[in-house]
Amino acid sequence: MRFYFIPLVTACLLYPTIPTQAHAQADTSASAQRSAGTELLNPGSRSPLSDFIESGREQWQIPGMAVGIVYQDQLIFAQGFGALGLEQSDPIDADTLFGVASTTKAMTAAAIGMLVDDGKLDWDDRVIDHLPYFQLSDPWVTQHVTIRDLLSHQVGVGRMTGNQIRYMPTASREHVIKQMRHHTFEAPFRSRYVYSNVMYSVAGEVVAAVSGQSWDDFMAERLFAPLNMTRSNTSITQFDPNDRNIAHPHQYIEGEIVPIARRNFDNVGPSASVNTSIHDMAQWMRLQLGDAGVYQGQRLLSDAVMREMHQAQVSLPRSGKTEPLRGYGLGWTLDTYRGYAVSSHGGATDGFNTSLTLVPKLDLGIVVITNTFDGYRPAVVNEIIDRMAGLPEYDWKNHYYDDFQARFQQTMQEREAIIAARQANTQPSLNHTQMVGRYQDPLYGEIEVFENADGGLSLHLWDDGESLLDLEHWHHDTWLASYHNRAQREKFVYFTRDSQGNVEALNVRFTLRPVMTQVGLFPSNYFRDVSFTPVPE
Repeated sequence: MRFYFIPLVTACLLYPTIPTQAHAQADTSASAQRSAGTELLNPGSRSPLSDFIESGREQWQIPGMAVGIVYQDQLIFAQGFGALGLEQSDPIDADTLFGVASTTKAMTAAAIGMLVDDGKLDWDDRVIDHLPYFQLSDPWVTQHVTIRDLLSHQVGVGRMTGNQIRYMPTASREHVIKQMRHHTFEAPFRSRYVYSNVMYSVAGEVVAAVSGQSWDDFMAERLFAPLNMTRSNTSITQFDPNDRNIAHPHQYIEGEIVPIARRNFDNVGPSASVNTSIHDMAQWMRLQLGDAGVYQGQRLLSDAVMREMHQAQVSLPRSGKTEPLRGYGLGWTLDTYRGYAVSSHGGATDGFNTSLTLVPKLDLGIVVITNTFDGYRPAVVNEIIDRMAGLPEYDWKNHYYDDFQARFQQTMQEREAIIAARQANTQPSLNHTQMVGRYQDPLYGEIEVFENADGGLSLHLWDDGESLLDLEHWHHDTWLASYHNRAQREKFVYFTRDSQGNVEALNVRFTLRPVMTQVGLFPSNYFRDVSFTPVPE
């Protein structure tokens, strides 16, 4: 198994450098903030902010989105824009359910924090003391990984199959965690921040082991219920079949935004599976702001726990020495925006995108959710902060749109260069009979190559009935494998032969992060090549 990470210098999507005149001193007096908040208070009516959001939604061709603003412990703006989907005309509103992906992580950290307050565990407890089956490829690291390491992405094992979290999708959380004993380290333990969804799943299983409840039940009872998050759940399997107010996912594929299938993330639920609305997310933000840990007069988390979650545990990379220092807490990214400290987290997966941002000095929280993967949300967040803080105007909408268009064109050129390098008129050195069969890898399990009804070859990952791809000969012994589920796009696979001319390995390139999701899974600067060997007959 070979792992590749090619560092890129990328601009921070939420806090880019802006023209000098926009750095004028903000009027952050209490009266100015109250005035700004009153201007945004517009239940059911249009406002300059609503018009700004809607014009950008149309510019980006986003089917539907929702925006919520909490200010001084009140939900002052909660509005939907567009529709549930391109094939559903019902409008988005404050109660529409969206998948909010990795913003789930801070909620899982809060669940751990509740158990810390209960005296049932400590941030620095060893994981194996609560999950004896937890095992990594390095025995010493296995003995020393703490809950803090899990929540601050300092274990070093990295991603499995990237942002799409597509790894053994029908397996249990415990099974996926046990597979980690075969995972090679991307970086030495505690040497740097290495994002891992599975490590958050481990944290969720710690919650289950210590509390005696599943992570899902604990979230419902200890977090959602006290916060009046009555629409929230932890799995698409919990959707009411009679509930029409659920957003549908979309994705930009081959030049157009199209509806895509909803996918289940239960096997890594504590990292990404919460479904919620902006009304419910507002209650979650209220818990984080003001007298942090208190909701409607009831303390749900201690001040010490709240401070620990929003305290930098590890530094994050920055593109240059003039960029402000950035850090990661326990489920929160810690940064600055034009002099204001902010805690934030994004959520991105098939068909849904979320930005959640807290500005404690302004007692301000913002959530923006869309039902397609997009780059517009940061413009909305920045626009709201600027209005609430009385900062000079800046054209965030076109700033991000122009940046997106430039990056899209550049990435398309890189993709087209890969396609242009395809060598014509070559033939595979192996016939179908030689390639057909089952293959295995300790970490990624078993996969199968089989002849499909059309006489071509197909690939089936994990025997799950879902991860099916058709193989198209690319050149020589390389094939392009395209998922039946178009949202998952494609990947390259190639066969190697042994000294007898038989198949030695089927090599699969798992894209851990594409350069741009809208373009496809290649080009990528972050991927892993996995060599599956034939299963002995």
